This record gives sequence, structure tokens and C-alpha cells, in this order.
Amino acid sequence: MTDGAVTEVARVLIAADKFKGSLTAVQVAERVTAGLRQVAPGAEVETLPVADGGDGTVAAAVAAGFERREVRVTGPLGEELTAAYALRDGMAVIEMAEASGLQHLPAGVFAPLTATTCGSGELLRAALDAGARRIVFGVGGSATTDGGAGMLAALGARFLDADGQPVGPGGGGLRDLATADLSGLDARLGATEIVLASDVDNPLTGPKGAPAVYGPQKGASPEDVAVLDAALAHYATVLETAVGSRAAGLALSPGAGAAGGIGYGALVGLGAAFRPGIEVMLDVLGFASALSRATLVITGEGSLDEQTLHGKAPAGVAAAARARNVEVIAVCGRLALPPEALGRAGIRRAYALTDLEPDPAVCMAEAGPLLERLAANIARDLLT
Repeated sequence: MTDGAVTEVARVLIAADKFKGSLTAVQVAERVTAGLRQVAPGAEVETLPVADGGDGTVAAAVAAGFERREVRVTGPLGEELTAAYALRDGMAVIEMAEASGLQHLPAGVFAPLTATTCGSGELLRAALDAGARRIVFGVGGSATTDGGAGMLAALGARFLDADGQPVGPGGGGLRDLATADLSGLDARLGATEIVLASDVDNPLTGPKGAPAVYGPQKGASPEDVAVLDAALAHYATVLETAVGSRAAGLALSPGAGAAGGIGYGALVGLGAAFRPGIEVMLDVLGFASALSRATLVITGEGSLDEQTLHGKAPAGVAAAARARNVEVIAVCGRLALPPEALGRAGIRRAYALTDLEPDPAVCMAEAGPLLERLAANIARDLLT
């Protein structure tokens, strides 16, 4: 493809993530498709909504043909709620935010010390009950900082205080942890391949750990961050006594700090293997096959910024497309990357809603119609 317009019949693959707070990945694909077809009705358009392991991962799997399953689980505050996972041919796609995510907290309410991942463990158990023997465990968007202790407890582990009683929920409860017993974990886990899919590679504790980096967005004060960091470090020490020296090494490994440390719980207790979330999801969703049919890829997310370049969905899509010499452009709500940074990521050009409407609040409220207009402009520039 040259810098001019496409001369052959275009085969466009729309592989974009959600515009957080405005449009799901499925809605993004629908709006871009509609805008393209207004101007280039003859273009062949294929949609493959993508996700990087965080919010929207289950929805992307369902859009790709997985079956949506719902189950009642324990929410981050201990309340009962309905969460979904996706299942196909013995493979489950689980999104921890479905059970333990920030979206389940009432507006303005946070529980940095007590929010639990128990429901994520219940989701994993439901998938095992349904026959899953390979699980993609997408982690992100959590309300929790408990190191995955709640998840492991739901799967049969025991975390006890000095009196032999279960410790309280959340990372704060781990301050009282005296002994950990993982011998009661669901035996089916040993025969199940579990992939920890995340877009972050933080360790469990320290300046780049889960409490310091992500605690504040979950309502943690500086004092709370200090409490949580110390509690998770203590948790890792107790687990080292329980399962051996590997627990200490895993606390430092990439992904251990994902989603309030649930990554660490998955690595230590579930035997999970860490992989960048977008790489895992592109495999699961069948991106390579769809890419083989495309002459142009449109990717994107709500904000294209420095974070995008570090494991987010558009960067993963662009890298895979560039390896196959397929040109990539991006759509977004807000663009905060210069052209040279986009180029290094394999994105030829980005189209932002703020190009059409400078008011961010209006962009959020009218994201769908604006995205259709943006897609029509893309079609004029590239498909006619």
C-alpha cells in the first residue's frame, strides 16, 4: 500500500479496543464500519473487537464466538453479583474485573484495605466446573490490592492469623497473616493450563509495586499505600514459608503486581504463566487469520498516549500487522502521541474525535456519531 489512496478493493480489518467510558470495543467496530460504508460501500469490512486482558476481555471473546456464561459471585465489597466468563472448546476466558473490578464499587466509594478478590476465585472455579482445561485469566481494572489472597481462599487455600482464624478480607487483612496453607487448593488446577494475561509488568511491592503505582486510583491514601505495601511484603514472606523460595522470586517477576497483586496469587498458587495480555488475546481471538485477509487495519482506543505504547491493544495490533506488512491506522478519542511515536509503533496515522470536537466532554457524550464521521473521513482519505 502506498501513501496514496487504495486502488484495489479494500479489505479492512477493524481491530480496536473500547473507548473507555464511551463505547465498548463492539460498538467502536460498529460505528467505524458504518462510517466507512457511508463513503466506500464497496469496501470489504471485517470486525474483530480486541482487548488486552482488562475490561472488555470477555466481551471480545464472546464477539469472536465464545459462549457467554454467567455465575453469581462475591463482589469486591462482599456483596453478591453476577459476573460473566467466556467458554469454547475447553478454553475459558476470565476477566477478573467482572468479579472484582472498580466498576462494582458505588460512585465515590473505595475500599483499598478491605476489597477482596474472592469472586475472581469463584469465577475460576465455575470455569473448572464447566470443563475448562485451559484458562486465559485477564487481570486489570481491579478494585482490590489483596495479592490474590481472596481468590486463592475461594479455591481452597487457608490464610490464618495467630489464633488460627481466617484473616480479614483485603490487603489490610494480610497484616495479621501468620500461616498460609495452599494444600487445599482445587486439585483440578494442577491439570489446567492457566495464562495470566496482563498489560502491566509491575512487581508485587516496592516503588513500582501494586500499592504504590495503582493503589491511589483505588482510593488508597499515602498511609494506606504504606500499609498495603508492608502487608503484601509480609504475605510474600509467609507464602515463602508455605511453598518455598520460589514465592520470593515470583514477587519480583513481571505481572506479579497486576490488578492489586492478583498476578502474584496466580503465579504462586495457580501455577499461571505470565504473557502480555494483548498477545494472548490476539491468539485467542484468531487475529492472525483475520489479518491474512486484510489490506488495511484500523485499531484504536479511547486515549492514544504513552501508556498505549507499553502493552496496550493498539500497540499489539500494530506490531502484529507490521510484521505482515499490513498498513495500520488508528482511531481514538484523544491523541497525545506525536507522529514519530506513532510511526515507531507501526501506526501510519491517527484520527481523533477531538479533531472534530475540541470539547472532551462532548466527545465522551457523542462518541458514537463522532466516530462515524471520523470513519467517513478515513474512507475519503484512503478508500476512494
